[in-house]
Amino acid sequence: MINYKENVLNLKSYLFLREEVGFKNLSTIQAQKAIDNCLYNIVAYDGDMPVGMGRIVGDGAVICYIQDLIVIPGYQRFGIGGNILDKLVKYVESITMEETEMMLGLMCAKGREGFYTKHGFTARPTENLGPGMIKYLSKKDF
Repeated sequence: MINYKENVLNLKSYLFLREEVGFKNLSTIQAQKAIDNCLYNIVAYDGDMPVGMGRIVGDGAVICYIQDLIVIPGYQRFGIGGNILDKLVKYVESITMEETEMMLGLMCAKGREGFYTKHGFTARPTENLGPGMIKYLSKKDF
């Protein structure tokens, strides 16, 4: 049985889950700061083992982003990702101020667009929205 726990993400679980899905390596200091500075996180467990997670980052007033939505390969296609996504969306809905609108954005892994559109997200670009963009800022030697 999968259990979901709010705001319990720790460094060991975060680095484990990222590694399991092939995300970029982070330093322990960088990873801990990411955990400490997110607005909300949810972790899915099978017993004591973390099998999935998601984080919300942003200003909590105008814009939030879903970050690091991860389900390790052996646990994918069982609804865990959808459950995590639903919990992340509900959190952002809960902090959206009355008489306002919050933008909830994300950047998904290539090939995962269908998962998010199935959950009500709009793929960009559209007639009114340009494409998403990214720039990596690096202070490390390659």
